[in-house]
Amino acid sequence: MAIIKTIKGSSPQFGRDCWFADNAVIVGDVVMGDECTVWFNAVVRGDVHYIRIGNRVNIQDNAVIHCTYQKAPTNIGNNVSIGHSAIVHGCTLKDNVVIGMGAIVMDHAVIEKNSLVAAGSVVLENTRVESGSIYAGVPAKKVKELSPEHFEQLNMRIANNYVMYKEWFKE
Repeated sequence: MAIIKTIKGSSPQFGRDCWFADNAVIVGDVVMGDECTVWFNAVVRGDVHYIRIGNRVNIQDNAVIHCTYQKAPTNIGNNVSIGHSAIVHGCTLKDNVVIGMGAIVMDHAVIEKNSLVAAGSVVLENTRVESGSIYAGVPAKKVKELSPEHFEQLNMRIANNYVMYKEWFKE
C-alpha cells in the first residue's frame, strides 16, 4: 500500500479512480484529481508548500514532485505525463504536457499547454515553455514546434495508456 501521510495537519486528497503503487509516497498538502496514477518509487511531497494536480495525470516511476518552502508551489494541469525519474519542482505544468524521462523543471518555470520537455532536459528557473513546442537540452531551449494533431496523438496515447495500465494492477 502506498505511503500516504498527513504533514502539519494537511492530508493528501484524491479524486475518483486513482491508483498508487505500493511504494509510492504522497504526503502533505496534495490535491489530486480523477484517474491519476503515481507509480513505483515516485514521491509527491507537499510538505513545504502545496501541490495541485488535475485529472488523468501520470507520475511515472522514480519521479519527484516537490516545492520550495513558502516560495514556489507546484501546479499540474489535466492530461499530464511526467516521465520516469523526472523532477518537477515548484513550477506550473499546464494541460496536455509531457515531461520526458529524467527531465528537470525548476521553480517558477511555466510549461504551457500542448508542449513537451524532452528526456534529460533541464528547464531553468523562471523559464516559460511555449505552447505547442518541444524544448530540449541543458538548459532547455525550443527545438521544434508540434502540430496540434501530432501532439494530441502523442499526449493522449500516453495518458490513455497509463489509465489502462493502472487497471492491470487492480486485478
